[in-house]
Amino acid sequence: MIPISVVVVVMGGWCTVYLTDTILRSSGSLKNRYESWLSSNGFTLSPFHIKWHTSIFNRLFTRCAHLNPRFLYIWFSAGMVFGVLAMFGSVVLLSQTLLQTLRQMMAETPQGSHEQVLQVVVPGVNLPVSQLAYFFIAILISGVIHEFGHGVAALREQVRLNGFGMFMFVVYPGAFVDLFTTHLNLITPVQQMRIFCAGVWHNFMLCVAALSFLFLLPVFLFPFYYTGTGALVTEVMDGSPSSGPRGLFLGDLITRLEDCPVIGVQDWDECIQHLSHNPQTGYCVHTAKLQHSRSTGRAYKRLDGTMECCGNNSLSDLCFSYSNNVESKLFACLPVRKTIEASRTCRTNTDCQTDFTPSLCLIPSLENQTRLIRVKHPPQTDMLFVGYPSHLQYSVSLTNFVPRLGFLHPDLPVMLETFCKYLISLSGALAVVNAVPCFALDGQWMLTAFLEATLSSVIPERNNRELIGFFFLLGGSALLAANVALGLWMVTAR
Repeated sequence: MIPISVVVVVMGGWCTVYLTDTILRSSGSLKNRYESWLSSNGFTLSPFHIKWHTSIFNRLFTRCAHLNPRFLYIWFSAGMVFGVLAMFGSVVLLSQTLLQTLRQMMAETPQGSHEQVLQVVVPGVNLPVSQLAYFFIAILISGVIHEFGHGVAALREQVRLNGFGMFMFVVYPGAFVDLFTTHLNLITPVQQMRIFCAGVWHNFMLCVAALSFLFLLPVFLFPFYYTGTGALVTEVMDGSPSSGPRGLFLGDLITRLEDCPVIGVQDWDECIQHLSHNPQTGYCVHTAKLQHSRSTGRAYKRLDGTMECCGNNSLSDLCFSYSNNVESKLFACLPVRKTIEASRTCRTNTDCQTDFTPSLCLIPSLENQTRLIRVKHPPQTDMLFVGYPSHLQYSVSLTNFVPRLGFLHPDLPVMLETFCKYLISLSGALAVVNAVPCFALDGQWMLTAFLEATLSSVIPERNNRELIGFFFLLGGSALLAANVALGLWMVTAR
């Protein structure tokens, strides 16, 4: 469910705006000046909606539209081709997404939602409140670049630009351009397609630019940060298994999980997945240490069928299972840190027969799915984690970038990475959704111009072409509405 605090802030903010607007409009002395100020500055207010319209950027649009005519012709022609492909591709993508959602709805234990290319995003539900700033800034930039493409393409095709504007609807920001409709109706369908497809084309190129920046980020930050030596801890969740006197701390550099090397964040994730899906690692322990065992051979079954040989209140001891030449299965309760400190990992006793000291392979006897994981973060003592590997994975935040200088903040690369990822996701989503042949979206005008350009010689009657377009738009609108409705239900209700 959406956090109550988010709802209160949003509703309280809009109520304040609406109440202030009502008071000023009702005031006999301030009404005229207030409405005059709104009109002169291009502001329009209505419940849960604020719009700003201006013409101060018209000169900038005009200059951009006349920079390099030949290049712009090729640029927007390429955008037209991309827009047509995106229009049909978006229908295929939405159809696949709808089928995936229906399969998840019918499944008893829905899985695989992370595999969907498109997902409905609800702030406070599947979008962390702490990352709302990234989300809204990325949406605003994507919308501005989208409309910038429409505006420049329109001026290049000799369509007058009346102005540019931005708006806020509930919590979602956006942008728009105001084109002179008469000029737009006089140009050819191909020229119209260059204008209508320019928005999704610019969103796609913004994705490419953000992806390139993300890929080259280590190069850009090389003078200030280095990579390839481990995963740097930037945050540890309070009260989590990773916190505590012998846990992880801000600035620790993780280099290994058991015998799995950690070079960066991706290695950290892969190592945890590897440890989760493979049997518990054993440790080579000298037989002399077994003589100090507090409980050898006395073991009992837990409810899940696994074996326990230590007291329930033991915080430093752990039950280990092993075998020797006489008996196939023995259990020993040992102090875990002293037992596995500086020990090699193993699977069987054979893995431990590499020196002259007699050693056995001791495997921690833990509950199902839980693991003992040794986290190396030199020069500190190894952290010993006992629990579900996913709890370890999500209890810390990591980055690949290690500051070269002490005054550099480790969160800066993380912020840049996160913003680029949001920009890629949201700009790409804006391109896909706007390309859908749906009423009130760019796809409506892209489809209309496309049908005029391709079917005018085959179907001379304009009414017939419009009827075909109407049914396509009806189908696209229903497809998009179904995806949004079911996506919202999957996110909020389940």
